[in-house]
Order: sequence, then structure tokens, then C-alpha cells
Amino acid sequence: MRREELVDLNAFMAVAEEQSFTRAAAKLGTSQSTLSHTIRRLESRLNVRLLTRTTRRVSPTEAGERLLSTLVPALDTIAGEIASISELSDRPTGTVRITTSEHAATTVLWPALRKLLPEYPDLHVELTIDSSLTDIVAERFDAGVRLEETIARDMIAVPIGAPLRMAVVGAPSYFEAHSIPRTPQDLSQHICINLRLPTAGGVYAWELEKGRRTLRVRVDGQLTFNTTLMIRQAALDGFGLACLMEDQITPYLEDRRLIRVLDDWCPPFPGYHLYYPSRRQSSAAFRLVVEALRYRG
Repeated sequence: MRREELVDLNAFMAVAEEQSFTRAAAKLGTSQSTLSHTIRRLESRLNVRLLTRTTRRVSPTEAGERLLSTLVPALDTIAGEIASISELSDRPTGTVRITTSEHAATTVLWPALRKLLPEYPDLHVELTIDSSLTDIVAERFDAGVRLEETIARDMIAVPIGAPLRMAVVGAPSYFEAHSIPRTPQDLSQHICINLRLPTAGGVYAWELEKGRRTLRVRVDGQLTFNTTLMIRQAALDGFGLACLMEDQITPYLEDRRLIRVLDDWCPPFPGYHLYYPSRRQSSAAFRLVVEALRYRG
């Protein structure tokens, strides 16, 4: 196979994955017109249409899907071999791509990476902040970071963070007009601030637990956000009760800008885990990142 043909196939795979000539061109570092010419050249050489173009997206034809099913595993194998060769170097090299939530990135990943990266200048890490449950195999990530309960059973999961706790909180100004809730059932009499989940667009049901009793409480109020930063701000401003990660509101508890309630219904639960496919042939760079992140508490 000629080098030109490999370039064309790589261009086709980029467009199919991004479903956009614009995004694929940016990914490949080329112009959209050059990329369009490359795809036309490939289709002309194969004498078959590989991509269907509409005003909103680009998608593979049946022939394109068949070609992709061959290309993806073949190029993954090549990438694995290149990773193996890189292990012959004295210093780990390469890029490790991880999808993660913003909370995990700021509280777990970055504290570890800012210590690791200065020691390994040839190591590159790409963090994609996404709160949805990304398919790391389909999106070609090396790993993902999520809570253990959301990780598929066929993945290898490595604990990377300390146990977490939720906290139900409200501002002093809120409690000037409302009583302190003593049980989860009391929340039905309170104004609460909801979180819209990225997966399926549902609203988060507050998960409360005491002893063997586990409750998922649907709460109501004027406000719903898809970011916990806005929920925290609304709670600080007295617009209702919020259910947030404990570490997100600790400073505000200490200075009494927020008051915690239902503390006995918020036990610790396992923290964040790094997960990846068991069949993955890991590189030295990837193993280095895993060990740097591994929780040893």
C-alpha cells in the first residue's frame, strides 16, 4: 500500500468519527477543502461512496461502515505496537486520553498530574470534561473516571480517590423562614434546588441512607441547574436546600455561610475510579498515569 493511500484512509476515519469535515480538518491540522479533496480521491479510487453528506452531519454509507470495521481494529493494533516500541525508551512517552467529570478532574486528577508531569516531559495527558457516561471504546479514550457504581462490569476499575460524602445544606437566611428537616420525609415541605443529569436528561433524586434504609428522594423547588456550581451559589443566596459533594461546600460550612442538615443520612461511599477495557494493551505511559492516580489511603 502506498503512503498516499494510508493518508486517505486516515482522513476518512477522522471524518467518520467526527461526523464533520470541519472538526475532522481541525483534528488533522488541514483545511476543509483539502480534506474534501482527499475523500473524493479515495472514493474515486475505490469507485464507491463512503460518506453521506447532509446539512447537519456526515455519516458513513454501508460501504463506509464496512471499511471502518476493518480500519479501526487494524489501526488500534498499529497504535498498540507503537506503544510497545516506545517502552524501549528510558522515559515514558505518548499521549493518555481520559474522559472525566469536572469534579473528579479538579479534586483527584489534577492534584496528581501536576506532580507527575514535570518529571516526565515526554508524557502528554488529554482530559476531556464530560459528565455523561462516555463510551470510552467507541470514542477511543484510554480510560474514563467515574463513580464505581456507574462503571460497566467488563471494565478494569482502579480506585483513585478517597471515599466521598454528600451533604444537604442551606443558608442561614433560608432557615430564618423554614424549619430544620429532621428526616428525608420532611424535604417535601422544603424548597430544594434540583440537578439536571446529563444522561437521559433526568433530574437527580437525592440518595440518602441510614443503617439499612436507602432512599431516593424526589425534591421540588423553583430552580434546576445542570451544574453544581450554580446549585451551590443558589443555596448560598438562600434559594433553597441543596445536595452537594461535601468537599464542594466545606469552606462554607466552616464560616457558617451554609448549615448542614440530615447529616446522619449521608454516609461515605466509594470515591472515583479510573476504568479501562481489560483487553487494552497498555503502554508504559498509561501504566505510569494509572500508578500515579491509584488511591492508597
